[in-house]
Amino acid sequence: MRQHDLLPPRRPARRIGTWAALGALSATVLGGCASGDLRGDASTGWLPHAVTEGGERVTNLWIGAWIAAIAVGLLVIGLIVWCMVAYRRRKDDVELPVQLRYNIPIEILYTVVPMLMVIVLFYYTARDESALIDTSQEPDVTVNVIGKQWSWDFNYVEADVHEVGTQAILTGEPGAEETIPTLYLPVGERTEFVLTTRDVIHSFWVPAFLQKMDMIPGRVNRFQVVPTQEGQFKGKCAELCGAYHSQMLFNVKVVSRQEYDAHLADLRAAGQTGLLNNSLNRSELMDDQVVTDGGN
Repeated sequence: MRQHDLLPPRRPARRIGTWAALGALSATVLGGCASGDLRGDASTGWLPHAVTEGGERVTNLWIGAWIAAIAVGLLVIGLIVWCMVAYRRRKDDVELPVQLRYNIPIEILYTVVPMLMVIVLFYYTARDESALIDTSQEPDVTVNVIGKQWSWDFNYVEADVHEVGTQAILTGEPGAEETIPTLYLPVGERTEFVLTTRDVIHSFWVPAFLQKMDMIPGRVNRFQVVPTQEGQFKGKCAELCGAYHSQMLFNVKVVSRQEYDAHLADLRAAGQTGLLNNSLNRSELMDDQVVTDGGN
């Protein structure tokens, strides 16, 4: 028996093609899971289209990381194909090729290069993360966002008015957006969110902002955004917080300063003056409103 008869059989090309086809199909199906304003395109790396200055920074980092990953992937695939072609087994090969145990230059190369790649990626990620959570600039508007099971309250601090949210009523029929609170923001102005919660951990997330932050009991978290375009956007809780987590929704309207001031005037005219107490819980009432912390 010749030595090359002991070599393992080659993997059928058909099996590789089948797995590749399944991978492509899965990517296509999963790529269609996003809907509405959550679906981006190639220009955003299929992230939602950013509507804030910080969101544009996230998009650039995301696309840059993908460009680097694709470049490295193509290089690795090219080297693999080259090795497969240059060192393939010929018909007259009857022995195993010379086995190489050590090659110091190659070992240094595949140790140092990945480390440099991680360092570069870490640098740009840390740089952008520091910018996104920086609250050193004076905001034009401050909104205390209060998470609760299972809705949201908004305190407009400078205007000394508030809005009480109730849990979304999801029946499958049109009109669900009218049952959830709406957060108003002035376009082109810096808004600081002061995030608090009355019960469990929640997470304040507006997908179009490409930024979210947890709301932790006993802790105050903050971040700032500058909306760059007017429109209505979706918001939700991004932290599993109980039975009705999926119904903890809100709207965001980015409007002109005139429309923003008009909304605050409407809240004041409706008697929603003062700021909601963050210590309220489900069993407590506030002011003359029979509204519990759960929005029931």
